Amino acid sequence: MKKTLVIAACAAGYACGAQAQSSVTLYGLIDAGLAYTNNVKGSSLWAAGSGNVTGSHWGFLGREDLGGGTKAVFQLENGFSVTNGSLRQGGRLFGYQAFAGLSNNSLGTVTFGRQYDSVVDYLAPLSFTGVHPGGNNLSAHPFDNDNLNNSFRVNNSVKFSSTNYSGFRFGALYGFSNEAGGFDDNRLYSFGASYNTGSLSLGAGYLQANNGGSNNNTDGALTLTDRSFIAAQQRTYGAGANYLLGAARFGFVWTRTQLGGLATINGANSLGLAENGQGASFDNYEVNASYALTHALSLTGEYTFTKGTLSTASGEHGPKWHEVSVQADYFLSKRTDIYLQASYQRISADGSGLTADVSGQSMSSGDQQVVVGAGMRHRF
Repeated sequence: MKKTLVIAACAAGYACGAQAQSSVTLYGLIDAGLAYTNNVKGSSLWAAGSGNVTGSHWGFLGREDLGGGTKAVFQLENGFSVTNGSLRQGGRLFGYQAFAGLSNNSLGTVTFGRQYDSVVDYLAPLSFTGVHPGGNNLSAHPFDNDNLNNSFRVNNSVKFSSTNYSGFRFGALYGFSNEAGGFDDNRLYSFGASYNTGSLSLGAGYLQANNGGSNNNTDGALTLTDRSFIAAQQRTYGAGANYLLGAARFGFVWTRTQLGGLATINGANSLGLAENGQGASFDNYEVNASYALTHALSLTGEYTFTKGTLSTASGEHGPKWHEVSVQADYFLSKRTDIYLQASYQRISADGSGLTADVSGQSMSSGDQQVVVGAGMRHRF
């Protein structure tokens, strides 16, 4: 249950009008469980896990009514590991999000800080990774190449989000490089839109990062610890649709990521690729579905086919991934649920040296990998 504190400025000795008030909401989610992963260094791995499905996090939402339909808003959101208490997102105190801005009922919202890009805002909710707030960490597309699972956030960013126009919403974001004489060195921009009418939901998004996370400017829009790819340029775009039919939901999402001047794949599951300055691309085709058996029990699943191209010192390669995830989720109460999820990935590496690598787990020692996770989530 979210806890809201109403703060009276008058109590602090300030003059205030009868209608002026502020509110701060404390919220969070804890995901704790166990995971089994096969084919890790030639063996199997049993491990306690934090955020097997949804990243454990807590945060503050703030709002001050300024009158005339305008509000001052802020959000500070922390990601952490429940198994050892450590900070996530490179050790940041508020690694999920940290922003402040102004919101108007008619004009929309403008915010400044560390924020999600437009692909996450408008397209990710239609994918299997977006079924649960915070992503589905066992079912991201290979290396989370399209960022639908929020692998990176955008620093130094200004974002505009429109109001809801009869189901239509749109927005854009720009992340500054913060570098004198290097305006486009480690910057990012994105835009997207969504439309919801009755049973049908549509969404699309685009992002482009230039020299994201480069060693030349580590204080720009992206940082090395946030993302899997270090490249001179990344373009990601895609579209998707969901359709509700009674207790069932069906979805399709397509995304494409193009990487120019790829230096390495350097995320949590580093593959140790030698720097080659070439490129890569990923086309992801995902179908997903969910069905509510009862008000408490739901089943969800997805299949994703990913077609990749990779240029390395050894030549051109065309790896292909097949990934299947299924999940059963049972709510014990409005705030607490238990889940069981299984994910399977198989890769045809085409001489690239890549192996199977289910998101958030240890890299496989072969071309197949199975991960089974069970846990509990509690919201507050």
